[in-house]
Amino acid sequence: MIELVPNESKYWEFIRQLRNHQQVKLGFIDQKEISTGSHKKFMEKHGTLYYICLVDGEPAGFVGQIEDDIRVATHPNFQKRGVGKFMINELMARHPQSVAKVKIENEASLRLFESAGFKKKYYILERDAS
Repeated sequence: MIELVPNESKYWEFIRQLRNHQQVKLGFIDQKEISTGSHKKFMEKHGTLYYICLVDGEPAGFVGQIEDDIRVATHPNFQKRGVGKFMINELMARHPQSVAKVKIENEASLRLFESAGFKKKYYILERDAS
């Protein structure tokens, strides 16, 4: 059984560890390691904006939105099983105004959002700092 439940403090460490997972953090714009203290402060402020995906009662990923920007991650053990698409569809049912900001090179996230009905609309260009 797959379900999306409201985030609670008991899931905060799961979110932090998943966000810091080497495979997962490559997909995020900000790839720095997240400390326990900074994560706790973030969750105290924004935790109610997140949901946890449970597969047979086990945390498999998280999804949320801050200022309509979607944040999503699926644990590698649950990837390519429809978990990400389930989370996106459930979030959009609750927050239909949400948008996805995806790095161009993050092909997995692009495929995920497109499979959930999203279309590419904008490109944001930044000058290379090097």
